[in-house]
Amino acid sequence: MDMQTDANFYAVIPAGGIGSRLWPLSRASAPKFLHDLTGSGQTLLQDTWDRLVPICGDNIAVVTGSTHASHVSEQLPSLSPENLLLEPSPRESTAAIALAAAVLSKRHGDVIIGSFAADHVIHETDKFELAVREAIEVAKTGKIVTIGVNPTEPSTAFGYVKTTESIQGFDSALQVQEFIEKPSINKAKKYFQSPDYLWNAGMYIAPAQLMLEVLAESEPELAKSIDALAEKILSGGFDKESVKSWNGLKKVAIDYSVAEPAAKKGLVACVPASFEWHDVGDFAAIAELQSQGRSGNLAVLGKAKVLSDSSSGILVSENDKLIALIGVEDIIVVDTPDALLVTTKQHAQKVKGLVDSLRASGKDELL
Repeated sequence: MDMQTDANFYAVIPAGGIGSRLWPLSRASAPKFLHDLTGSGQTLLQDTWDRLVPICGDNIAVVTGSTHASHVSEQLPSLSPENLLLEPSPRESTAAIALAAAVLSKRHGDVIIGSFAADHVIHETDKFELAVREAIEVAKTGKIVTIGVNPTEPSTAFGYVKTTESIQGFDSALQVQEFIEKPSINKAKKYFQSPDYLWNAGMYIAPAQLMLEVLAESEPELAKSIDALAEKILSGGFDKESVKSWNGLKKVAIDYSVAEPAAKKGLVACVPASFEWHDVGDFAAIAELQSQGRSGNLAVLGKAKVLSDSSSGILVSENDKLIALIGVEDIIVVDTPDALLVTTKQHAQKVKGLVDSLRASGKDELL
């Protein structure tokens, strides 16, 4: 396979969401993709950019909130200003990805685009590159292609894709029969035992026009509004009316608006990926990632000076004070200048509920 960059391929990085399960580290003003959560020395956004450059060079667009524009530009100095698309407010993945698809197709014609979340962790970049390159070639045949990840456990945290026959002419591409919502544990165990079911990692590679055509059928009003907003960007940017229009867009995930309707028409393919993929959705996931290959250890991210005795879990700190932990297992400690979180890996998912309570009580300054 040709390992040169593909001039007709544009990567799109939707960089949105506050990552409420990672509070108090991840905030509305500094969401998780702007942080180094792996100890790599780079943020998740920078790691995502670096994975994509060998495939498409600087043909990368980032869709993010207006409040994050300066941080994103600072972290990605090679990002072209015209490829930084700013959302006045979060409107879910369909609006973000469709806006980029519309803008890029109007600028560059019949392009292939690929959407890659800003907050995923993938270390085996060579395997990632091979999978994406094959997906691009499959997309050129008129398909919407998803990257399927081999499940490592019967997880109820991810959606699945059900694959069927191989697609001729490609190394590993499979036809997709359907997308499946996050399952019960019993169904997840059945999926784990079958080679036909893969995790849906939310990476979509497709002709921009095909993606927009499917959206126009499934969500015609949304598609019409997106097209008008893309024209506005090309003619100079959003004005007050454009912002109002954007803020009124329907919130819907691209899985529902594009992927599922396209699968019913036989338009979706899957390239199975052999790389490890991590969706760092909560601190327990980060702790697991940090402790791979080790047991009973305390992972430390940030500035803190730590003394640990018979303790395990993860400590994340934005302060440089001494923190001592004695005899606590699977603990999560997150220390920021204005908030301290202490929980356990078992209860990490409950952090979102705490954030919802803060919002309901009007403590927005902590969000």
